Amino acid sequence: MTITIRDDVVYIMLKKIDESDKGPGPDPVQFSETDFAGIPMTTAEFLGHLDYLNQRQYINAEFSGNAYGNQDDVPNLVNEEEFGLRIANTYGAPDGPLPHLIEFKKAELTKKGQAMLQDMEVNPPKTMQSGPTVPIASKDTPFLEKVALKGGISDLYDARDLTEVVYRVMRDLMTNEAVEHVSEELHVPLDEGNPDRTLYTATPLATQVSDLWEDTNPIVHFLSHIRPQLKIRSSTFLFRVKNEGGLQPNTTPERVVSAVFSATKDELSPERVAEVASFLPDEIREMWDKA
Repeated sequence: MTITIRDDVVYIMLKKIDESDKGPGPDPVQFSETDFAGIPMTTAEFLGHLDYLNQRQYINAEFSGNAYGNQDDVPNLVNEEEFGLRIANTYGAPDGPLPHLIEFKKAELTKKGQAMLQDMEVNPPKTMQSGPTVPIASKDTPFLEKVALKGGISDLYDARDLTEVVYRVMRDLMTNEAVEHVSEELHVPLDEGNPDRTLYTATPLATQVSDLWEDTNPIVHFLSHIRPQLKIRSSTFLFRVKNEGGLQPNTTPERVVSAVFSATKDELSPERVAEVASFLPDEIREMWDKA
């Protein structure tokens, strides 16, 4: 089996690995289907691009997990003994669309890969210049757009409402002091890139992420400051998000929670990230750490 190496896919992969670099040596990297929105691609093609970049020494990568899931065509493309990859396919079918989450153990750009990325940033692939068909969620992406992209949410109103629900459950687990610490760091505009504010007229008071964190419902806002700190299991956390959030059929509570976690962590200091983690139950804490 052969595949065609696409410049736009290579560019997205190199950029995502570069953005995940936190210091010397390989660092954890996560790809989601939203990174490749608008690009039709099978799992085998995704793995083939990784194989190409690794074999040509553009990246130094370590993979972990189940080798290729049940993808029968993958071993024909990549040496099964050389690579392992955990594939979590929300859609179920082994030959279905790109899985919602494919996770490296660690990866970094080599000098050769850094040079290639620099060249591609100066002269991006033509398909990247045709408009926002390949959205990439980065630290510079407006908060709710980031939640929508990573959470598989088509409507920014829904992204706002689901963010508020996730925050509501998080606050129930935390002390009032810890909640206040987070609030102090979340003064980030919700309407960045939307200067006329037409997007948020439904809740004009929610102009910052801290408004959602504190809750725009005045009754809930009040009760959250007098309620006792709760002990909530991971299953209960996800159950509440599913039932209180009104999820769209094409996403899951896990994906939404991870999206909100990722967008939130981008705005918090390392000290605050660690403080929040200390209150979260087992599986939810793992999701926070990986986001």
